[in-house]
Amino acid sequence: MEHADVWDEATAQAYDDDLGAMGSAEVVARTVDRLVELAEGGPALELAIGTGRIGVPLAARGVAVTGIELSEPMVARLRTKAGPDAIPVVVGDMAHVRVPGAFTLVYLVFNTVSNLLEQSEQVACFRNAAAHLRPGGRFVVELGVPDLRRLPPGQSAVIFETAPGRMGLDAYEVATQHLVSHHFRFGDGTGAQLFRSRHRYAWPAELDLMAQLAGLELEHRWAGWDREPFTDDATSHVSVYRRPGI
Repeated sequence: MEHADVWDEATAQAYDDDLGAMGSAEVVARTVDRLVELAEGGPALELAIGTGRIGVPLAARGVAVTGIELSEPMVARLRTKAGPDAIPVVVGDMAHVRVPGAFTLVYLVFNTVSNLLEQSEQVACFRNAAAHLRPGGRFVVELGVPDLRRLPPGQSAVIFETAPGRMGLDAYEVATQHLVSHHFRFGDGTGAQLFRSRHRYAWPAELDLMAQLAGLELEHRWAGWDREPFTDDATSHVSVYRRPGI
């Protein structure tokens, strides 16, 4: 399925209620605190802004936020929280669509770069981000580390979440660097709801090369928004790339 088909009306309506820990006030606050710091008082562009999980509270902190989002139903949900004057949004593909202005910060959080299913599209996304940056501006990417160490020979899937009423499973296609993420949600009865999304995973070093192709330099890599050290055991990373200049 195409990205716009996956993030349809039904998904958009349920999105905010189905974020789990990523929607918690603590996680959002840590993310916003770091982005405020990295923006250094300038305007920010969020690629794949979605329903505004981060964009809305970031704008409330005084950062001028603009968004790009492919899914119109997701933008409609955002509009219940912030109008177009507060957060302008351009509907389109984050790898190619340009918006007016130059930004001190462009950011892409919650694994969303993996929604681009071809390496060439991910490279184009980095170039698009760089094209929106002022000299000295930053591009921030939050992405999970592929969990391949948990795949024994002959096994292609790992469970990434187990919690009351929910379970998550990633099925890997190692030869193509693709995975299908399965999110199961259980009610009080015997039935379950399933949401699936397809992704292309990339290692941090691959992202660094994409950044180089876009004229960006790695400034920081942390295991999380609190600047935790990135180690062999990190399950995700926050990578900060900078456009050379003043």
